[in-house]
Amino acid sequence: MFEALGRMMFRRRRWVVALALAFVTFAVTWGTGVFGQLTGGGFEDPDSESTRAGEVAAQELGREGSDVIVLYRSDGLTVDDPAFQEAVTESLDALPDDVVEQATTFWATQAPQLVSEDRRSTYAVLTLAGDDDQREAGLEEIQADLAADGLDVSVGGGVAINRDINEMVSSDIARAEMISLPILAVLLVIIFGSIAAASLPLAIGGVAILGAFTALRGFAQVTDVSIFAVNVVTIIGLGLAIDYGLFMVSRFREEMRRQGSVEDALARTMATAGRTVAVSGVTVAISLAGLLIFPQVFLRSMGFGGMSAVLIAMLAALTLLPALLAMLGPKVDALSVRPWLRRVFHRPPARPAGDEHGAWARIAHAVMRRPVLITVGVAGLLLALSLPFLRVEFGGVDERVLPQGTESREVSETLKAEFPPSSSGPIQSVVTLADPVESPAGGAALQAYVDDVAAVPGVDGATVTAAAGDTARVSVAYAGDPIGEEARALVGEIRDVPVPDGGEALVGGQAAALEDLLDSLGSLLPWMGLFVVATSFVLLFLAFGSVVLPIKAVVMNVLSLGASFGALVWIFQDGHLSGFLDFTPTGFIEATQPILILAIIFGLSMDYEVFLMSRIREQYDLTGDNTTAVATGLQRTGGIITSAALLLLVVIGAFSLSGIVFIKMIGVAMLIAIVVDATIVRILLVPATMRLLGRANWWAPGPLGRLYARYGIKEDEPAREPQRELAGTH
Repeated sequence: MFEALGRMMFRRRRWVVALALAFVTFAVTWGTGVFGQLTGGGFEDPDSESTRAGEVAAQELGREGSDVIVLYRSDGLTVDDPAFQEAVTESLDALPDDVVEQATTFWATQAPQLVSEDRRSTYAVLTLAGDDDQREAGLEEIQADLAADGLDVSVGGGVAINRDINEMVSSDIARAEMISLPILAVLLVIIFGSIAAASLPLAIGGVAILGAFTALRGFAQVTDVSIFAVNVVTIIGLGLAIDYGLFMVSRFREEMRRQGSVEDALARTMATAGRTVAVSGVTVAISLAGLLIFPQVFLRSMGFGGMSAVLIAMLAALTLLPALLAMLGPKVDALSVRPWLRRVFHRPPARPAGDEHGAWARIAHAVMRRPVLITVGVAGLLLALSLPFLRVEFGGVDERVLPQGTESREVSETLKAEFPPSSSGPIQSVVTLADPVESPAGGAALQAYVDDVAAVPGVDGATVTAAAGDTARVSVAYAGDPIGEEARALVGEIRDVPVPDGGEALVGGQAAALEDLLDSLGSLLPWMGLFVVATSFVLLFLAFGSVVLPIKAVVMNVLSLGASFGALVWIFQDGHLSGFLDFTPTGFIEATQPILILAIIFGLSMDYEVFLMSRIREQYDLTGDNTTAVATGLQRTGGIITSAALLLLVVIGAFSLSGIVFIKMIGVAMLIAIVVDATIVRILLVPATMRLLGRANWWAPGPLGRLYARYGIKEDEPAREPQRELAGTH
């Protein structure tokens, strides 16, 4: 099938390139408009009790508005001075009513929590009109009008924090591209040795990114898509496109030295490397598809973006790249820089090493001479690196995801440090009664419920903060960490409080939202794991005809993931390297990040696994010698995998500089996982375990063997080389 596709790409190369150019034109004009279609946030479970509590409260009582917090400060005045009051009220009174629904100030409410302890600062709470996008646009409209004569004014609150996060995501992408693309271009030229060959992976990367932007905009027409998906599109689209381009171009050059024509070389490249790219692309996409199981917009969006980037990179590598190779032919080595590099480094032309005598083959043989020692040692090391994850603490997203010095973050930190605690507790119960609140029966039922909530051990008080019709909001005070384990446990106890007859109580707030999020993630994570492992197993079996290799691949991926997760806890939860990486440790890991990282890293690890195993299987089919196949496979792919990993590290490293902490976390986790996977796992653990398993690597029960023979993802097997296997070599 893939050989036929290669010949078709050769014959239709001009049409393929023309269609690709038309697609790129459409993607540039329409797809790049995705940035105006995306939303922020999306970390909560939309079907949870806490979300429904907020919806009922907003519908029946009006939104409890803390959309924008305007902090006013003065060095010479206090809030008791008429000049202070006049400056603030004049500024707020001038705001348009169609943008600001309500403005709450100290002078209107006499609420003590609105004044700082030194009485030189106060803040106003603004409720903005419209949905999330309209509120953000409304803030932009009134931002300049919030200034007050003689006072220092800072703007914070939920809308401002979300706006700052969204703006920083966009600026981070631009900065990452400015940093990574020039470095990638130089490294690609050095690795490929020619400018013509080096340009091909970058072209595929551009198509993958633009195509994924187009797909995301399409998804945004029918569902909410988080702006954070743009980051994963850029990382995965560019990274995998370079991987696939490197693998395909390297194999094409190899086949050009063997085949009699460009068409035959391209056909053989597609039959081998093209098949591998297809298996890899589908495997990575399956891993990312596991994110679609979760209801959180953030995770689903990452799934949409990641799958789009992977599949479009794969399709471009199987269509546009072969067409370009067909047009270039021997000119793929045009504009060679190798003579210049040899002069610069004073090195003679390299002599090609045989498959059994190259550096990677020698490493493989050295490893396979001590397979037990290396397997136990490497597995023990990875398990030790995983241990910190046993004490992971999960939390949510707050202003600390922004860099220090960001105005909206400074407002939140000032309120916590200089102002009395808010009367609105971290837990809120929205109660719907059988009778109106104002009626004797309704009032008595509500008061009984409030008293029962206040009597729950650990609750510091319960107060009705809003009421209308038959609905009331009860704010529950708690002096501890508002999203800590004790607060989350308190949510369950409050939910167990008996509800007034004929009524309903929905418990929401910060603590409840996090508790619902953790419950949602915990209940769905096993299903995601089962889906990803089962589908990956089936795909790898169809690719390699073995039931042992897929199991071994999953175990190795788990070891790599464990090491990455352990490092995440040590760095981001414990705060090590916080100065070097420039972030504020929170003492916990945002709950959705390990799941996202699991999907990405599992997919990328399978990518390298497929690259290596494809060449090993190819050699095993030729020789029937397991040890020789492993050494030859590593020799032929070791340099490619290492180069691919190095290039991907450049892409990811640029995103690790993000000012948003959880984007930085994704980048750092991927950096660690790729280094571990491309070195310790692929170079040491894979050869050692394959030497231990011997022929068992390729074992499958009879029925499954027949299934592979009939439906396996493979080309016609080449004739086996005559070779006598020696005892103990497989």
